[in-house]
Amino acid sequence: MNFNLEMILKLCLALLFGLFIGIDRQLKQKPLGIKTSMVICIASCLVTIVSVEAYEKFAGQGHPNMDPMRLAAQVVSGIGFLGAGAILRRSNEGISGLTSAAMIWAASGIGIAIGTGFYIEAALTVVLLIIAVNFVPYLIKWVGPYKLNQRDVSVKIVMEEHGNVTDLIHILEGKAENGHGVKGSQHHIRRLKIKDLEEGRQRVDMVIAASEKEYTTEIYHFIRTIDHVISVEVENL
Repeated sequence: MNFNLEMILKLCLALLFGLFIGIDRQLKQKPLGIKTSMVICIASCLVTIVSVEAYEKFAGQGHPNMDPMRLAAQVVSGIGFLGAGAILRRSNEGISGLTSAAMIWAASGIGIAIGTGFYIEAALTVVLLIIAVNFVPYLIKWVGPYKLNQRDVSVKIVMEEHGNVTDLIHILEGKAENGHGVKGSQHHIRRLKIKDLEEGRQRVDMVIAASEKEYTTEIYHFIRTIDHVISVEVENL
């Protein structure tokens, strides 16, 4: 395949459309984010280009029974199991490793492209993948809506017997003032679990959406100032 504008357009459109899908998923707080969707879309586009052009390069009329991409297809399937091993599901229901798994699969596609002689396509794909993973997310966070500038934080709180969980939620969501008269930072509570403990105490497990600009330590110290809170445990997901 000769280096042409159509190939550049295909790969760039794959990045763009993968970005659109990732933005939609991230706005809805789904595990599939911007980086993962772009990596998958770009790598899939590369493998498709190589598959289509490889027939013309290695098979064609002179070799009508030859399928040059048969072995490569098995490589893509096999690498999928390796990528699955990079995906972790934590005890707090957080999922991590999706982008790493997608990059493993994308690396196999780049290897296939190099093995079949599509050097320029492989090089351009590497450049686009680096841009997609390292630069586009920061650009989106800079110019995008507030929801794209949030991250999930796991919070575990133990409250005294006389503590009111509803008041706690209002303070965390910025709808009320705590006992020290400090306006609470606005957080969106995504998941909530309440459990009774001994001596009338309560344990509140929740996942909140917090701003990327807000340090985890700030969340911890803020919750510690709320009345009737005995202990706090905060973890980034």
